[in-house]
Amino acid sequence: MEKFPNSCDKKYMKMAMFKHEELFREQMALKESLDKFKKQQEMCQTTLSSIKANSKPTPRVTPYNPANAKSAAPAVKFSSDTERLQHINSIRKAPVGAQIKRVINLLLETRQAFTAEQINEACYVDVNANKAVFDSLRNNLKVYYDGKRFSYKSKYDVKDKSQLLKLIRKFAEGIAVIDLKDAYPSVMDDLEALKAAGEIWLLSNFDSQEDIAYPNDPRVPIRFDDDLKQLFRGIELPRDMIDIEKDL
Repeated sequence: MEKFPNSCDKKYMKMAMFKHEELFREQMALKESLDKFKKQQEMCQTTLSSIKANSKPTPRVTPYNPANAKSAAPAVKFSSDTERLQHINSIRKAPVGAQIKRVINLLLETRQAFTAEQINEACYVDVNANKAVFDSLRNNLKVYYDGKRFSYKSKYDVKDKSQLLKLIRKFAEGIAVIDLKDAYPSVMDDLEALKAAGEIWLLSNFDSQEDIAYPNDPRVPIRFDDDLKQLFRGIELPRDMIDIEKDL
C-alpha cells in the first residue's frame, strides 16, 4: 500500500520549500545589486574617459587645491577615481554662485589667465557646458574676459608699491583700503611700508570704521568741509601752560 506523508513530513517539506524560496530571493537580490554596481562602474569609466578625452588638447594645469597641499598625489586607483568623479559631479551640480566663487578664487590666488578648458581641468567647473555659469562669469565685475581667457580684475590696476603710491596721491581725500586689498598679493605689506616711510597715512573712518589711505604729500591740496573748519575754529585753547597740563 502507498504511504501518505504524515504531518511531520508535510511540515518539513513546507519548511524546506520556504528556505529554498528565501535563498532564491536572496540570490536574485544579490544578482540585481551586482548588475547595478557593474552599470555604475561602466558609467564612471565612460565619464572618466570623456573627461580625459576633452582635456587632451589643452595644456596641463595643476588642479586647484584650496589647502595648497605640497605632497604629491598617490597613484590613482579605480576607487579613488570614483570618489573624484563624485566630487566633480557635486561641484557641477552646485548653485551657479558657488561655482562662480570657486572660479574667482582660482583666478585671484593664481593671478593667471585661464581658458574655459583650463578652468575645467583646474577646479572642475565646466564653464562651456553651463551657459548660466559662463554668462555670470563673463559679466562679473571681478573677472576680465578677453574673448578667450578669464583673469582676475581688481578695482585698481596697480602691480607694485610705486604704482600704489601714485594711485593714493591721486586721492587727496583718501581711498578705502578695502578697495586696494585685492590689487596684488603683497599690497597690504606695501601699505604698511609706505606708512612707515611717512609717504601715506592710514586712518580709520568714523562712520564705517574702515581704514582709509591718505597721501602725506605737502604738494597735494587737501580740502576741508566748512563744518570741520567751523568746528576747529570754535575750539578754545588754554592760554596758560598750567591749564594745558590740567587738560592733558
